[in-house]
Amino acid sequence: MNTSDYEPYGGLPPLTGICTMEAAMQPGLSVDDCVARLKRDHYALKRLHEIWVSRLTAEPIYELKMAFSLHSHIAAEQIEAFRKRVAEMREPPLGLDQVPDTNLQFFFDEIHNAPTPQLLLGVYEIAIPALIQALENHRRDTNPLTDHPSTRVCRLALVELEEIADYGAKAVAALVNESTRTASQSWLQLLDDCLQNAGSLDGTSTTETKNLTPEYSATPYVYDRIPRRDERFKDSYNMGVNAEAFLYDPNFAPQPKVLMMYYKRLREIDVPEMMASIITETPGKSWDYYRDMTRQLWDEARHAMMGEVGFVSLGVDWTQIPINFTWSLGLNTQLKPWERHAVLYFIERGLMPNTGKRFEWEVGVASQNPLSATIQDYDWADEVLHSNIGRDWYVPEFPTTAEAIKYGDECWSKVLSDWKSWKEQRLTNHDNWWPEIYKQACASWGIEPDAAVLAFDTSYENQRADLKSISASG
Repeated sequence: MNTSDYEPYGGLPPLTGICTMEAAMQPGLSVDDCVARLKRDHYALKRLHEIWVSRLTAEPIYELKMAFSLHSHIAAEQIEAFRKRVAEMREPPLGLDQVPDTNLQFFFDEIHNAPTPQLLLGVYEIAIPALIQALENHRRDTNPLTDHPSTRVCRLALVELEEIADYGAKAVAALVNESTRTASQSWLQLLDDCLQNAGSLDGTSTTETKNLTPEYSATPYVYDRIPRRDERFKDSYNMGVNAEAFLYDPNFAPQPKVLMMYYKRLREIDVPEMMASIITETPGKSWDYYRDMTRQLWDEARHAMMGEVGFVSLGVDWTQIPINFTWSLGLNTQLKPWERHAVLYFIERGLMPNTGKRFEWEVGVASQNPLSATIQDYDWADEVLHSNIGRDWYVPEFPTTAEAIKYGDECWSKVLSDWKSWKEQRLTNHDNWWPEIYKQACASWGIEPDAAVLAFDTSYENQRADLKSISASG
C-alpha cells in the first residue's frame, strides 16, 4: 500500500489528532538529544526562578514585587514538569543540579546581579525570548508522536512564558527609558555573546567563541534581605493602628471591618518579602520544598493585591495608608531562615480556628459586600493550604505539632519591636491614619461616619500583630 493512500477509519483524524502521519514518520530527536535540551530548559527556568525570588525583597516597586512573585511561581511549576519528564527518560541520576553550559551560567549570573532596569531588559527581552525559542525548536525538531510527553510539556510552558513575555514587554516600556537602553547596549551585547558561545539557549546553533568579560557578575551576588518600597509607601515604621483589635471588637459593625480587612490584605506585601528570604537562604532542600514555598509566596502576593483591589473598589486612596514593613524587616534581619519559617507556621496555625480566617469570611458575608466576601473566601482557602505546607516541610522536624507551634511563638518573641525607639529616632510618630481613611470609605458608601468607629485609636505599642493576645480569638 502506498503511504499516501493510508486513511484512518471513517475519516477520523490520524494519531488522535496530535500530528499528521507524515510528521510521525520523521525520526526526530533521540532520547539523549531530547534530554539534553530539556536539561538546558530546566536550567534556564531554575535560574529565572532564583532571580525573581531573590530580587523581590529589595525591589522597591510594588508592581514588580507582585510580578516577580507570579513569575517565580510559574517558573517553579514548569520546573516541576521538566524534572518529571527528564526522570521518565532513562535517567537517573538526573543530573539536574549540574550546569549544562558555563556560558549559560555566565549569562544568568550577569542578569542576576544587574540593576533593575538592566535586569528587566535581560530577563524579558533576552532570556525569556531565548527560552521560548528553545521550546519552539524542540516542538519543531522532535517526533510529535514518540516524544509527545515532551512536546506537551513544552506547549504548556509556552502558554505561560508568552504571558510573561507580554508583561515583560510592557514593564520594559514603562520603566526603561531610551537613555538607559542606549547606555546598556554593550552589556546587552555581552548577553548575546554568552548565548552565541553556548550555541543558543538550547545548544542547537553553531557555537562561537566570544570573549566574555564580566560586568555586573564580576562581584558575586549577595542577597539583600532588607525590604524596600517605592515612594508611594510612606511612614513604613508606623504601627499606630491595630487592625486585629478593631476587627475582633464585637462593638463594631461588619461594614467598617471590611475596610480594615482590606488593609490587612494589602499589608501582606511583607510576607513575600520575608518568604523570599527563606527560599533564597535555605539551600539543599528537595525541589518540592521550593515549589511549595514559592506557591505560598505567590498566594501572599495575591492577597496583597486583593487588598489593593478592595481599596480601589471603594475609591479609597491606599497610598495614604502607612503600609508598614516592620514584620518583614524584623524577621529578615533578626532571625535565621529556619526561625522565620517557624514564625510563619505559627501565624498560619493561629489563623485556622473559627476566630481566624473563618471569622474574617463571616465578617465579609455579614458586611453585604460581595467583593469582600469573595476575597475572604479565597484567602481562607489559601491559608489552609499554607498551613498544610508548613505541616509538610516544617513540623516533621519536631517530635510533635505542639512543640513546632511553641517554637514558632518563641522565635517571634525574639524579634524586637522597637515601637518606642522608632518614635524616638523620628522614623515615625505612629500617627492614627484610620479616621481619614474611614471617612473616605463612608463617602463611597454614602453614609455618615459612626462616631465610635471614627474614634478608634488602638496601636501596636504593646501587642504583636497576631491573634494570641486578642481575647475574642480564644
